[in-house]
Amino acid sequence: MTDVKAPVPLPTLSESAPIKVDIWSDVQCPWCYIGKRKFEKGVELFGEDVEVEYHSFELAPDTPVDFDGSPVDYLSQRKGLPVDQVHEMLARVTEVARSVGLEYNYDAVHQTNTIKAHELMHFAKKHGMQAEMKERLLSAYFVEGKHVGRIDDLADLAQEIGLDRAAAHAALTDARYLSAVKDDVAQAEAYGISGVPFYVIDGKYGVSGAQNPETFQNVLEQAREERQTP
Repeated sequence: MTDVKAPVPLPTLSESAPIKVDIWSDVQCPWCYIGKRKFEKGVELFGEDVEVEYHSFELAPDTPVDFDGSPVDYLSQRKGLPVDQVHEMLARVTEVARSVGLEYNYDAVHQTNTIKAHELMHFAKKHGMQAEMKERLLSAYFVEGKHVGRIDDLADLAQEIGLDRAAAHAALTDARYLSAVKDDVAQAEAYGISGVPFYVIDGKYGVSGAQNPETFQNVLEQAREERQTP
């Protein structure tokens, strides 16, 4: 589904400024990683640079950091879904992920609470490496079976992309960016965002879900054309 409503009035942007795309997503959202690949392809088709900023959205804030079970257990126990149905769902999303070059490994996934991962994203943003951190977290969770809920593990991932491990660890330990995460969540509620991924393009167009690359291309082109129209 593609919405075309302006969430909030924004100041007029220069034609020369890159199109701004605000993305709400969660580290443990399989469609967010798939959507990321499709969006990247859409930007490639668009042919111009865009400015991307990621925002926090928690799909399962009640999940313990060390959930005792698999994603199948979580979805069947917490969501009340039949186990066979869950297996079918995961097989389907794994196949879709493979179609965009991602090899999901649900047998190794650690279901967890992602609040600290979101805090780490804000830490990375502060140091100009938010995009790199997002990719690393998604790959760690869905492909490599790494834990993205514990501070020590997250600090290791931060170090892997070139951030200071001790500084990341300290920021997560004292919850320095927790308020920023909550602000993102509150903004999502204000926009009426109930699921992710959700893309707000140039402050005007909302695109919901892992749409085809051509959809992203078309909305980006429309945003560009509107900037050029007196």
